[in-house]
Amino acid sequence: MKKEIIHCKKAAPARGPYSHAVKIGNLIFVSGRTPSDLKTGELVDDNIENATRIALENIKVILEDAGASLESVVKTTVFLRDMNDFSAMNEVYAEYFKNDTPARSCIQVAKLPRNAMIEIEVIATV
Repeated sequence: MKKEIIHCKKAAPARGPYSHAVKIGNLIFVSGRTPSDLKTGELVDDNIENATRIALENIKVILEDAGASLESVVKTTVFLRDMNDFSAMNEVYAEYFKNDTPARSCIQVAKLPRNAMIEIEVIATV
């Protein structure tokens, strides 16, 4: 199987030596996305609801660029700076994943890139 690197022009730019996503076979591995504004790349971290929404919007445009969608996500990993944000994050998350919800892990971490409130990574199928 050939590995295809996905660089999505609609998503916030990658801030390091990594790809937005990698496609191999019928799987797409989307790198962890923080709440970075789609146009400027600046961190938008005013509250967990907005941060969750922006991170998921980044994921959505990357998946679309790779020929998939949120409906094709099979696994998510959510990294939270504070597990006290879980309920609020979960409400927004549920707006994006309504039916046939993917498997999910949610982990509190000591620190995220740029001290973001949240980072989300996904695995999807095509």
